[in-house]
Amino acid sequence: MKCPFCGGVADKVVDSRESREGEVIRRRRECLACQRRFTSYERVEEAPLVVVKSDGRREEFDRAKILRGLRRACEKRPVEAARLEALCDDVEGLFPTREPRELKAREIGAHLMERLKEVDQVAFVRFASVYRRFEDAGDFVEEVETLLSDARDPARRSR
Repeated sequence: MKCPFCGGVADKVVDSRESREGEVIRRRRECLACQRRFTSYERVEEAPLVVVKSDGRREEFDRAKILRGLRRACEKRPVEAARLEALCDDVEGLFPTREPRELKAREIGAHLMERLKEVDQVAFVRFASVYRRFEDAGDFVEEVETLLSDARDPARRSR
C-alpha cells in the first residue's frame, strides 16, 4: 500500500477491524519509511452499482463523487468526516442486493438531503441548492422557511 504522506510502499498493519456488518475491513497502517499512520479499507468487489441519471444515462456509482459533494456542502461546518463516510455507506446500502444493482440519481439525492437535514441544516440548504438547481435567492428563502416551519411544528418533521 502506497503511503499517502511520503509515497513509500513498505508498511505494516497496526490494527484491523470489521465494519458494515463484515462487508468492509478497516486497516490502520504505519509507513515503515516515515512512521506516519494511515487508514485503508478493504471490500469485496461486487457487481457494479449503477446510477440512472434523469436523462436515462447510466453511470457507475462513484462513492468519491458523493463524498466530494457532501464535503463541499459541509465546508466550514462542524460535521465530522466519519459522519460523511457514514452517509456514503447509507447510500451504498440503498442499492438492491440482486441484479440489476441500479438506483435513480433522484433517489440518492433525496436520501442525502433528508439525512443532511438531520446532520446540519446549513449543509442541507447548500446541498439542496445544487441538487434542486436553485435559480435565485427566493429559492433559498423558500427552503429556509420550510426548515423553520418544520422546526416549529413537530408533526411536520415526522413526515
